[in-house]
Amino acid sequence: MTCRHSPPSHDPAAPIDRRTFLTASGAGVASGAALVAGGLASEARASDNPTYAEPAKPGLPPSTMALTKGRAALLVVDPQIDFLSPDGVTWGVVGQSVTEHNVVDNLGRLFRAAKAADMPVVISPHYYYPHDHRWEFEGALEKTMHSIGMFDRPGPLDVSGLEGSGADFMPQYKDFIFDGQTIIASPHKVYGPEQNDAALQLRKLRVDQIVLAGMSANLCVESHLRSFLENGFEVAVVRDATAGAKVPEGDGYLAALINFRMIANAVWSTDEAVERIDRLAG
Repeated sequence: MTCRHSPPSHDPAAPIDRRTFLTASGAGVASGAALVAGGLASEARASDNPTYAEPAKPGLPPSTMALTKGRAALLVVDPQIDFLSPDGVTWGVVGQSVTEHNVVDNLGRLFRAAKAADMPVVISPHYYYPHDHRWEFEGALEKTMHSIGMFDRPGPLDVSGLEGSGADFMPQYKDFIFDGQTIIASPHKVYGPEQNDAALQLRKLRVDQIVLAGMSANLCVESHLRSFLENGFEVAVVRDATAGAKVPEGDGYLAALINFRMIANAVWSTDEAVERIDRLAG
């Protein structure tokens, strides 16, 4: 049974509870979430959706990024139940995108390829503790995450109730994550890795190339991308191993995809990323 801390809302005038967020806001989002929950989601993947298709005549130069053994690592952001499972508190708004892009399976393929190639794997998780709920100011999504108890744990040294909760890792990834080799960084707190040790761990391994995937596209993944780029890393984003919320304010995945194309060193599909990682196994 999922154990979840229930934080106080910071905005009593407009509280956002877990039930409201799970059912999503807006008819379009709600209907999409219902399709996913009912197992009737479209079989289409990102490459089949014209909204996300690569431009027929690109205006930007092609990527020249090539992975080098010993210099490259897989970094996965927030591979946690609250983002990737119908049991998670955000499924009502991210579930349609997660399903459309086949994110859960694609992340599994990346983990498997990286382990087969003896490639370092780093997890950048997201956890909130009771003291984080005393913040005096928050952005819109921070406010939402805290209100619905997303990624909540009772304390930094307390793992009671973690197993199977929204803050826990997806069960299908645990063999990869708990193999004694994967680096689990300290938690990031808003969106980027500035508050955790992911960059330090990579630098200590002399890694300067990152294959980046996880959740969610326009928030934590894009923030990790920007931070690592600013710190001198070469970063390839795996475009169908991430997803975003679809809310009345917009499609988070589409917002991120545009920026991935403009600022990442490369934007690959899972097929492309796995093929490139496989070349390092020899």
